[in-house]
Amino acid sequence: MDLKQIESLIKEALPDAIVEIQDLAGDGNHYSAMVISSQFSGKTKIEQHKMVYNSLKGKMGNELHALAIKTKEKNGSTN
Repeated sequence: MDLKQIESLIKEALPDAIVEIQDLAGDGNHYSAMVISSQFSGKTKIEQHKMVYNSLKGKMGNELHALAIKTKEKNGSTN
C-alpha cells in the first residue's frame, strides 16, 4: 500500500482532512500520518484514531503493516 492510497482512503472518510504521510523506514510498510480534521472536534484522542483506522477499511495489519497516527482538530490541539 502506498502513500497516495492511504491518503485517498482517509480523505474519502474525512473529506475536509489535511493528511501528511511519511514512509518511516523507506520500505512501504511503516508509515506515520498526521491527520487534521474538523470532524475530530469534541472527540477523544482514541475516538479520533479509531476514525482514521476505520477509514482504512480493514487494510491495517494486512496490506498496511504499521501506521503511527497523530490527529489534530482543525482549530484545536495535537493529540
